[in-house]
Amino acid sequence: MTSKPSRWSIIAGLLAAVALWGGNNAGAKFLVHDWPPLFTGSTRFFCAGLLMFALLRWTRCLGPASRISPETNRRLWLRGGLGLAAYVALFNLALRFTAASHVALYLAASPVWALLWEGGAGAGARERLKRGGAALLALSGVAVLFWPTLHTSTGSVTGELLGLAASILWTHYGRQCRALGEAAASTALSGAEIAAHTMWRAGFLLLPFALLEATRQPPRWSPTLLAVQGYCVIAGGILAFALWNHALRHWKTSEVYLFNNLIPLSTATWARFCLGETISPTFWPAMVLIVAGVLAGQADWSRLLGNNWLPEE
Repeated sequence: MTSKPSRWSIIAGLLAAVALWGGNNAGAKFLVHDWPPLFTGSTRFFCAGLLMFALLRWTRCLGPASRISPETNRRLWLRGGLGLAAYVALFNLALRFTAASHVALYLAASPVWALLWEGGAGAGARERLKRGGAALLALSGVAVLFWPTLHTSTGSVTGELLGLAASILWTHYGRQCRALGEAAASTALSGAEIAAHTMWRAGFLLLPFALLEATRQPPRWSPTLLAVQGYCVIAGGILAFALWNHALRHWKTSEVYLFNNLIPLSTATWARFCLGETISPTFWPAMVLIVAGVLAGQADWSRLLGNNWLPEE
């Protein structure tokens, strides 16, 4: 029986994933300028998934490979793979229309969507107030990002809406990964296995649309573009997803997604220095509101304010 990893090792892995994904987001923004969005996402995830699958199949560096039951295989296709395919499609499309830092900031609101998803119908008054307050703060941050696109000719409402939808799909994918990792001992998958199986399936599901895109907008090939895609496959695909899914096996989805708060900073830094992308005036106030919403949703208010801060029903 394997021992449970320490809290600090999980935190270190999540911080590494945050840094890798910041570079990946900036890299994807760079790629979709010259490559079709679905083609970019499909090739990245298909290659990353197959490479991870090969490492699992013929090495032990990512741990042993499990036998996939028919039921697990079905869930990997219809939930994990399909959910990830939908997410990456909207994510890359959003990058075509708006700043990489904006898309990453929408993803930072994912813990609030996860918290609302995890809430049961029998939640008490305290829990309902906490979740409602967190959602209100996060949605206020989203509104701040949307505001300039609604009142000026700059920006794109389409890009902002796609970024928001991608954040919800990212939350859905995280929940599916957690469910696959929490299955019965005989069918549960490791974080690396979940990443490998869902990524190559997502890439495969997007492949017909990617090929159609490529016939209409042939990708431009250059050593720089191939190198950036290579980084996205290895660092933003294999390493980051393995670390993320490993954490999802041991922590709640809402706890893991707290680290999404750091991805906008990482993305904005990469995009600023590598792409020359300016940070919009609404980025910082929106980030404060979204992070406040996430922290409010995760805080133990009974411990901070006492058990009588709001009577339960």
